[in-house]
Amino acid sequence: MKAIQISDFGGYDTLRLVDLPAPAPAAGKILVRMRLAGVNPLDDTVRSGALPSARQLPLVPGTGGVGEIVDNGGVEGLEVGTNVVVAGRGYGMFRDGTWQEYLLAEVQDLIPLPGGLDLQDVAAFTTGVGYLTGYLALTELASFKPGQTVLAPGIGGAVGLGTVEVANRLGASLAISTASRTDKAERARAEGHEVIDLSQESLRDGVARLTGGRGVDVVVDGVGGWFTGEALASLASEGTLVSVGYSGGKQASINVTDVIWRSARIQGFMFTLFSAQTLTEANATLFQYLAEGAFHPTIARSFPLQDAGEATRHLIEDRPYGRVVLEVPGA
Repeated sequence: MKAIQISDFGGYDTLRLVDLPAPAPAAGKILVRMRLAGVNPLDDTVRSGALPSARQLPLVPGTGGVGEIVDNGGVEGLEVGTNVVVAGRGYGMFRDGTWQEYLLAEVQDLIPLPGGLDLQDVAAFTTGVGYLTGYLALTELASFKPGQTVLAPGIGGAVGLGTVEVANRLGASLAISTASRTDKAERARAEGHEVIDLSQESLRDGVARLTGGRGVDVVVDGVGGWFTGEALASLASEGTLVSVGYSGGKQASINVTDVIWRSARIQGFMFTLFSAQTLTEANATLFQYLAEGAFHPTIARSFPLQDAGEATRHLIEDRPYGRVVLEVPGA
């Protein structure tokens, strides 16, 4: 079978197309034929060698994707031909991931899809786990209540768009995102989102304008870097900032009075904070929202599997509006 494999940490050219033996069916395991695989910032972190806990090389990247069951290993309730999301912990980091034609998965790592969902929509929805991140950050960590206001920067990214749409579905009175370019801001506004164009005004000014000077109750920060300090200064009294990522940098500078005088709370985010049951229930809720039309995930561009290096570069350097996915070739 065809697969992308890393044999050395380094640049995009370390993502090489190789031929590997296809996994054999096994009792109690689910053999999945991958169709679409997401390209995420975490994949880039692994490839560069910046994640020290990643499995020893060689490694097939890919932290998630969508496929079809071709052998159910005798497991009841998972029929051959069922479309599934691969969403288990550790794929592409501690074990071979989804950037390959076939994957032998544990039952608990799969989410069977409701009928009628388009696989492209599902791939856009799950890539980057932005919707799941936003939902857990709001409901489990920030104690979000309907009527509160939310800021989630980076409308073109998974967490930015996902959190804004989740917040709206949960009853936020206002859900704000940001864009680094006017074209992204205009596109997001045309889709009905409230966006601060950071090329035209500062974050603090934009939040003050949109909230009447009050600030926001919750920030779900997937940017980090310079943004974190500005976001803290944009919180309302007793607001919460949930730090979920660092696409804008790992070092942040803050004014401690923004924490003290606002009685602000800063909370870190990792999926290991949540039980398997919590994750299962969250995913079930989110797929219900997707099926009812509450979410509008976007694919910016699809690449063939052999172009995984260029797909990763496009995601990291071009910062497109929407998700980047790999089309996994047929057998």
